Amino acid sequence: MLIHPEHRAHPLVEPSDFAAPTLPLEVAAHEARLRTVFRWAHDYLCGPHPDLGRRGAVCPFTDTSLQRGLFYLSVHPGSPGDPDELAALLLHYRDWFTELEPRTGPTAQFKTILVLFPDLTDFGVVDRAQQELKPEYTRDGLMLGEFHPGPPEKAGLWNPAFRPLHSPVPLLAVRHMVPTDFPFLRDDDSTVAAYLQRFGDRVPAHLREHVQAAAARLTTSGS
Repeated sequence: MLIHPEHRAHPLVEPSDFAAPTLPLEVAAHEARLRTVFRWAHDYLCGPHPDLGRRGAVCPFTDTSLQRGLFYLSVHPGSPGDPDELAALLLHYRDWFTELEPRTGPTAQFKTILVLFPDLTDFGVVDRAQQELKPEYTRDGLMLGEFHPGPPEKAGLWNPAFRPLHSPVPLLAVRHMVPTDFPFLRDDDSTVAAYLQRFGDRVPAHLREHVQAAAARLTTSGS
């Protein structure tokens, strides 16, 4: 388990912690929820799904993230009342994420922090917080993903009827943006601009046509 020297109340639980019979005392009160999400990551994110619309795992990065010990979980009890409150709670993790190794190189793309909100029942707060923070995070080269039991209304990329962001506990996930993230960013000019600034010279071949169209749209609109 990782404990920040200035924010000791909200440690990060590491994959290796779940191998022990019980989790560390600092997070013992939330053990059931933490283990539930950890199993969900293994069973759902790392596995195929009949409704996904493509082969492979639901999330192609999670298995490697877990294996390399870069998949961190933390818990915030209580019910944030609005997106601004949720955004404030995330600031600590956002800053810590940038400090954690690896900061650069190919392995950095597998670093992930999941912040759980087990008492939150208004799932719309999670959705709105993600939507409001997304442009800011992408400018910094980060992705912010929303998951909850609702589930979020966002459709799967390969099957519009599939809702892939279902999780047993409401949470927000922070990770590095990667070149294949363009489909998640293409509908907003600010996130497209952030993508082009970071990956404009190394767009995956299967996305080049779509990225070029988005770039042309920005040029036309004067963004």
